[in-house]
Amino acid sequence: MQAEIIAVGSELLTPERVDTNSLWLTRQLNDLGVEVTQKSILGDNRDRLASAIRSAIDRSPIVILTGGLGPTEDDVTREATAQALLRRLLYSEDLMETLSARFARLGRKMSENNRRQAFLIEGARILPNPNGTAAGQWIDLPGRIVILLPGPPRELKPMFSDHCQPMLSEVIPQRSLATLVFRVAGMPESELDQLIAPIYTPYSNPETTILAKEGDIQIHLRATAETAAEAHAIASEVGGKIQEALGKRIYSSDGSPLEAALGALLKARGETLAVAESCTGGLLGGRVTSVAGSSEWFLGGFQVYGKAMKTRLLGLDEKLVEDNGVVSEAVACAMADSARDRTGATYALSVTGEAGPESASPGIEPGTVWIGMASAAGVSAKMFRFGGDRERVRSFAVQTALNLLRLSL
Repeated sequence: MQAEIIAVGSELLTPERVDTNSLWLTRQLNDLGVEVTQKSILGDNRDRLASAIRSAIDRSPIVILTGGLGPTEDDVTREATAQALLRRLLYSEDLMETLSARFARLGRKMSENNRRQAFLIEGARILPNPNGTAAGQWIDLPGRIVILLPGPPRELKPMFSDHCQPMLSEVIPQRSLATLVFRVAGMPESELDQLIAPIYTPYSNPETTILAKEGDIQIHLRATAETAAEAHAIASEVGGKIQEALGKRIYSSDGSPLEAALGALLKARGETLAVAESCTGGLLGGRVTSVAGSSEWFLGGFQVYGKAMKTRLLGLDEKLVEDNGVVSEAVACAMADSARDRTGATYALSVTGEAGPESASPGIEPGTVWIGMASAAGVSAKMFRFGGDRERVRSFAVQTALNLLRLSL
């Protein structure tokens, strides 16, 4: 069975707000064997929202709307849904009593506009909301279900878990969905797809999706079947062939990020890591320490953005820096070697480069980055040229540094 999610709220169309509810709902629906085939964000315009609801109902057997159930004039989800379904909005004494009791418990006076939340779409079932004033609504249509949920996650999540999941379980055909996620580093998306497209294209089940972002590629396989075991077997058949084709370029087969995969390797070997960063300014250390328990294998690092800090904190020879330039093989090697020596780590990574948009180093193009690595076996560095803006260059540098050490392990 398929579902569609419509997030309502003009604030979600601004750079400051992100719709996270649909991500959470997708996971819950997938666990029920429901595939989310479309998501959209609509502003607080009743006519436009009503049109979107009608289209969604034509396409999908389950339509879920989030947000727009508040007490203000710009909360139009109830009105737009009623308009789309050609149904009336009816005043509910039950909802009014619930609202009044909630305000009384809180010792607050209920505003007149809160009464808007006491209106129920004709034929809808109330989804109680003990965590807020906006009740949800469940509407059964011939072969269709429309669900209205409040926007705040602390209200939406328990409402869906406590009421919608049990109700959906009763009407959804027993289908299971299995998902495999492989993550790959160190190769372009086009090269990866050329390699694995002959493997996955003959299959409509599982469905394959490839996502790429700044040196990290995710391969999602989603299979459906009557039982969880059958769905997993279908996904694994294709997944096994992809694993064989990509080999060590796959760093994770459970969806975990590169820093977690690297940490698991270091922890298993009883080894440790330190970092020294110039152009990435702490991003590498930040990625590493985002992993819970990273203190078991990460000793620390040095942010040596300026030339003076490279000599003061890491003890680099001033003549070496002057003769070679801060963006050089010699400096990258010296940074990694010193970070390892000063922390006692098994391995050290260093990053120095020109992230752009302009270069402060004569003769060095923006996007040029040297990555150094030091271990008991010695010290080496490799140059990379990353395209794009400053943020992209720095992100690629971090991803590449982590992957270089992973591959060496």
